[in-house]
Amino acid sequence: MIRSATPADVGTILRFVRDLAAFEREPDAVEATEETLTEALFGAQLAAEAVIAEDATGPLGFALFFHNFSTWTGRRGLYLEDLYVTPDARGQGVGTALLRHLAALALERGCGRFEWSVLDWNADAIAFYRRMGAVGQDEWTVQRVSGEALRRLAENR
Repeated sequence: MIRSATPADVGTILRFVRDLAAFEREPDAVEATEETLTEALFGAQLAAEAVIAEDATGPLGFALFFHNFSTWTGRRGLYLEDLYVTPDARGQGVGTALLRHLAALALERGCGRFEWSVLDWNADAIAFYRRMGAVGQDEWTVQRVSGEALRRLAENR
């Protein structure tokens, strides 16, 4: 079953985020707290949404997503920030169900695109995404400014 996350799920979501960060070789990079996630997902100005995949035993995974916008299509898109399935639940269709749920949600909301990023060394995930019909955007690279570089950039306006 896939359902929308509730405030009661924030602890589970944070645990999954930390597990995902460890898998992605960045175990100490998570700065999010239950408070910041609660505000982002359920506060006055929603920054993102999340869905939980679960069965009778409990949560099996989650997806956290938000809307972006394409000037080329003139429509918003759905951007998948995090997709995580617990190790015991992998290979059981949970990731497929989460992606299909979000794809349907994107269509229901009139989105022109459903996008996400994947680490280039995660061959299993890339193969999985290709089976789902995803096409890599090899000509594009992600650019990021954060931390002190973000502060310096903002100071020079």
